[in-house]
Amino acid sequence: MSFRGGYGTKRKRPGSEGKDLTPKERDVLEAIRRQGDMGIWKGSIRREVPSIEVSKELDNCVKTLLSKGLIKEVADVNAKARKRLMGIEFEPSTELTGGVWYQDGVFDIDMIENLKKACRGIVSRQKVTTADDIVQVIKKSGGLQFELKIEHIKQVLDTLCLENVVFKVKSNGMGEFAPFRVNTECYKIRPKPKTIGALASIPCGACPRMSQCAPDGVISPATCVYFTKWLDF
Repeated sequence: MSFRGGYGTKRKRPGSEGKDLTPKERDVLEAIRRQGDMGIWKGSIRREVPSIEVSKELDNCVKTLLSKGLIKEVADVNAKARKRLMGIEFEPSTELTGGVWYQDGVFDIDMIENLKKACRGIVSRQKVTTADDIVQVIKKSGGLQFELKIEHIKQVLDTLCLENVVFKVKSNGMGEFAPFRVNTECYKIRPKPKTIGALASIPCGACPRMSQCAPDGVISPATCVYFTKWLDF
């Protein structure tokens, strides 16, 4: 499992890139490289290279460049049925890869759930914590082998806030917030709502005479003033 979605990083170009290429193959290669980390659809290359007149000619050029390792095919999360062509020295942009939450163009639910579980556990153990502290704890644990940044954790924490698992609060610098500077954005576990028993909401639940209450008895629901008031409420 790893974070993908490079940031336009360029690798060193292969040294033999210009060898044995025809003029048209070089034109196609440069047209692809000009698009950088966004790549280009194969069908769009003909507009960039007027010398390519027929599709078969373009197909042959692309096939040659792929076989020589000068270009590569890159998946696009916005058009999964098609692939873009990109210079081998570029890493695809996050717009194509979907960023860190995608792996090979597929939304990585397992990774997100693992991060949610880790964040929830850290907030629960520390009582009060920050996104930066969570990043440091996860990195030190060595349990997740990928590049983890604070913006990733903040996205996970925002999801947990929407799910009412944690809540965001600013430090006032006192009490449990003493370790954090005033106005530091902190996170705490949201307390579970207290539940009450079925009888606790009616007078009978607290009545010391409930065991003696019977429909036809001296003590009965019909003669109970508290029960009557509860029904009228």
